[in-house]
Amino acid sequence: MSIICGLPLLECIYCLACARWAWNRCLHTAGHDSVTWGLATAEEFEPVPRLCRYILAVYEDNIRHPLWEPPGGYGINPDWLILRKTYKDTRGRAPSYILYVDHEHSDIVLAIRGLNLAKESDYQVLLDNQLGKRKFDGGYVHNGLLKAAGWVLDAECEVLKELVEEHPNYTLTFAGHSLGSGVAAMLALVVAQHQDKLGNINRSRIRCYAIAPARCMSLNLAVRYADVINSVVLQDDFLPRTATPLEDIFKSLFCLPCLLCLRCMKDTCIPEEKMLKDPRRLYAPGRLYHIVERKPFRCGRFPPVVKTAVPVDGRFEHIVLSCNATSDHAIIWIERESQRAMDLMLEKDRIMEIPAKQRMEKQETLTIEHKQEYKAALQRAVSLSVPHAYSPLSEYGTFDESEDVEKYNSCKLSSESSVGSSGKSKSKVSWNELIERLFDRDESGHMVLKKSHRDDW
Repeated sequence: MSIICGLPLLECIYCLACARWAWNRCLHTAGHDSVTWGLATAEEFEPVPRLCRYILAVYEDNIRHPLWEPPGGYGINPDWLILRKTYKDTRGRAPSYILYVDHEHSDIVLAIRGLNLAKESDYQVLLDNQLGKRKFDGGYVHNGLLKAAGWVLDAECEVLKELVEEHPNYTLTFAGHSLGSGVAAMLALVVAQHQDKLGNINRSRIRCYAIAPARCMSLNLAVRYADVINSVVLQDDFLPRTATPLEDIFKSLFCLPCLLCLRCMKDTCIPEEKMLKDPRRLYAPGRLYHIVERKPFRCGRFPPVVKTAVPVDGRFEHIVLSCNATSDHAIIWIERESQRAMDLMLEKDRIMEIPAKQRMEKQETLTIEHKQEYKAALQRAVSLSVPHAYSPLSEYGTFDESEDVEKYNSCKLSSESSVGSSGKSKSKVSWNELIERLFDRDESGHMVLKKSHRDDW
């Protein structure tokens, strides 16, 4: 047809498609990912630069005589260091890590290092995964990272349990960078799901900070565990934006620009609605903190600004074509920029001269806002028909035991579609209709489970 008309029709369509892709790619910057997010406060962001230094300390052979400490040191008291495990100790089952009791901040920290390019075992951990290979708590997780986290937990379970019981007012924090971030996120996931392993530790005491996180869990889990897991991304970092399977990154590690272009083309052609409907697709976990320090079409770095949210759609879905995509992944740069951002926040607070009482009120308000944002994200996931997403029926929006899931699904609605199903049911019921069928309002206006369902529940 194009020959008859004398026009290279297919070539024109191809050129237009390429021009559209290039236009979209050039206009898309890292700032677009978090443009609608709120600003983080100094109180919630305070642990990030400190935990980055703890992760850097894992790289040292002797913490008492450090060789590569950052300006100001690691902030670690060697006498409070409980243990340090190397690759020789883990036998390649997991990256190196340290266990440190931070009495100054009332925190028990397990810090895990990032990918070691010279260790074949680290590649085996990352390559041990296929889409949909491992299910966990109603979602999907990265199989290799979960196995590494299980090994660490089995090895240090007794020590962690003793420390948690010895310091009942301390938080338990898992922190990691790159490969270690995925292991840390899986550790938080397993401990939050099986709190009895560590002496029935309260969920509010469990925290995770995934620095430059790997995409390691499905969207429903990433949102449901946002009250426990926090991810920190510096500007254009490629890893949180690179879709799974993660072996795509490491098979093409020495041709990363080619891989980034291929991923950009694929991301541009696949609509986000289709991505959200895939229950096996993995995402960066938990609440996200995005450090933005560069602006489009401008040279140099600007004072860093930290944005935070619990997004459902638009969750670092597209790779940014940037010469800083790999350098922003380095833990050294993340530590420097997070500390700069923290100093700016503290300076702003000092200028405002907030009294101690108002600081406490601000912290309480922040906690309430986080809970509201967390519940809104859970409801947003349900409204977008994210597979296996649950609305916040319980305090944390999750089911503690599989028995609860069975009771929920068998509540006289087995013949109808339940919210958050995988789309295999025969009919569909909206969330509002489901609420109307299950609940009535009493005289005071509160929601009460219908009498006909109480025995079933």
